Amino acid sequence: MQRVKNNEFGYLGNPNVKRDGVETSFTKEEILEYKRCMDDPSYFARTYIKIISLDEGLVPFDLYPYQEKMFNHFKDNRFSIVLACRQSGKSISSVVYLLWYAVFFPEKTIAVLANKGAVAREMLSRVTLALENLPFFLQPGCKALNKGSIEFSNNSKIIASATSGSSIRGLSINLLFLDEFAFVENDAQFYTSTYPVVSAGKDTQIIITSTANGIGNIYHKLWEGASQGTNEFKPFRVDWWDVPGRDQKWKDETVANTSELQFEQEFGNTFHGRGNTLIAANHLLAQVSIEPEFYRENTFIYKQPIEEHEYIMTVDVSKGRNQDYSTFTIIDVTEETFEQVAVFRDNTISPLLLPDIIYKYANTYNEAYVVIESNDQGAVVCNGLYYDLEYENMFVESTVKANALGATMTRRVKRIGCSGIKDLIEQKKLTIYDAQTIIEMSTFVSRGSSFQAMAPNHDDLMMNLVLFAWFTTTDVFQNLTNIDMKNMLYKERLQAIQDDMLPFGYVESGNYESINRSVDADGNIWFEQEWKGNAKF
Repeated sequence: MQRVKNNEFGYLGNPNVKRDGVETSFTKEEILEYKRCMDDPSYFARTYIKIISLDEGLVPFDLYPYQEKMFNHFKDNRFSIVLACRQSGKSISSVVYLLWYAVFFPEKTIAVLANKGAVAREMLSRVTLALENLPFFLQPGCKALNKGSIEFSNNSKIIASATSGSSIRGLSINLLFLDEFAFVENDAQFYTSTYPVVSAGKDTQIIITSTANGIGNIYHKLWEGASQGTNEFKPFRVDWWDVPGRDQKWKDETVANTSELQFEQEFGNTFHGRGNTLIAANHLLAQVSIEPEFYRENTFIYKQPIEEHEYIMTVDVSKGRNQDYSTFTIIDVTEETFEQVAVFRDNTISPLLLPDIIYKYANTYNEAYVVIESNDQGAVVCNGLYYDLEYENMFVESTVKANALGATMTRRVKRIGCSGIKDLIEQKKLTIYDAQTIIEMSTFVSRGSSFQAMAPNHDDLMMNLVLFAWFTTTDVFQNLTNIDMKNMLYKERLQAIQDDMLPFGYVESGNYESINRSVDADGNIWFEQEWKGNAKF
C-alpha cells in the first residue's frame, strides 16, 4: 500500500494529488477513520484540512464553534442560507464542506458560483489546496484538475463559474453553492432560471452565503423568508461577536477608524438601503416596523381609527392585474408627527372593485380625505368612488376642468413629492410602521433625474408617500389641517442650519415671501427663497 505522496502516484507531476486509477488498500484503522470523516464533516475539517493563515502560513484548520455548527447545518438541510459578517471565515467553511461532499459522495456535480468568474475560480483554488493536503487514503483520485473544474475518480466534480456565465446550463447539479449572493448582478433573473432546475431532485442541495447588501434584492428576500419560515431555506447567522477575538473593545476601535454606519454594514449584518436612495441610509436604518393589529382583505391595520382624528388616504392604482400593486396608505395627520395607520396592497384586484375597498376604509377612518393618482386606471377608480358611490371627500384637481377628479402625477408633482417625503422622514415628521413600505423606501433609488424602484422591486407604497408629501404642500391640505407644511419644515431646516453654524450663527429677519423645495438626482434639497428683507450674518 502506498501512503507516501510521490510523483509516481501524483496527478500530472503534482505529488500531492492522487491521480486516477491508483489502487489503494486500507488498514483497519484507515477504514474506521474514513467512515468517521464521512459521517462527521467537522471532524474531517479539524483533523485533515489545512488552510493558509496570513500570520503563520499553512496551518491546520482550527474550527471556530460556529463553524462546527455550520457544517452540521449544511449536512442536515437541503436549502441553507447564511448571513455572515465580514472576515468571519464563512467562505473557507463552505469550501471545506464542498470538498467533503465531493470526496465522500460519488457521482455528484457541485457548482461554485460567484458574481465574478475570478472569485469563483479563487474558491476552487482553495478546494485544490485543501485536497493537496489530504492523506492519499482519503483522496478519491483525480481525473482532471484545472482552474475551472476538478473531476474525481468517484465521478464527482466541482465546477467554478460566474453567475452570468452558461457553464452549468444543461447540467444536473446536485449541490449549488452561491457565494456573496447579495452582490450578484441580475440576481432575480439568475435565480428564477436556476432554482427550478436545481431544486427538482429529491436530494439536491442549495447553499447561499453572503454579507448584507441592501434591502429588496433576492438574497434579502430569501433571508427574510427563511427567518420567518415562509420558504424552504433554513437560516444560519454569524455575527461579529461569534468570531474569537472580537469584543466590545474591538468594535469601538473599528467604529472609531470607520463609522457606525460602515460598521453596521460590514459587520453588523444590517440590511439597509443603497447609497443612492432618496432617503438617507442612516434614516432608513432608524425605521422600525411593527406587527399589524390585524389583517384582512389585503389590508394591514396598525392603528385603529380615533374619534375626531383627521386622516388622509392616498391611492396608487395598478396599470394591470398581476403586475404592479394597487395600494393605499392611510395617514393620521392630527398630531404634528404624522402616523401611518393602515396599508392596502393587492396586485389582483380589478380597478372596478377597488372603489368599494377605498370607500369602506375611508369611511372607517372618519371619512378620510382621499387623494387618488388619476393617471391610467386611476381615473376609473376616481369616477367609481365619486359618481357611483357618491363619496365626495376626495381631491379634485380643478373645479372648472372636466375629468379633474384625483391628482395627475406629473414630473413636477413627483419632484415636489420626493422632496417632501425626504423632508418628512428625515425630520421625523412621519412615522412609518409597515414593513413593506420600509422595504420600498430602501429600494427607491435615483434613476436619471428622478427616483424609482430598484429592479426587481416595487414602489407602489412609496408612491403613496410621494403623493401624500406633495398633497401636504397644497392649500387644500392647509385648509383641512391648519398646518402650513412649507413653513414648518423650513423652520426645522433653518434651526438645524443655525445649530450647525454656532457660534457663528445668523439672525433671520422673518421677511420671506415663499419657500420652494426641490431634490436633485443625488438627493440634495434645494430651497428657493424670495425675501422682503435681508438675513444678518
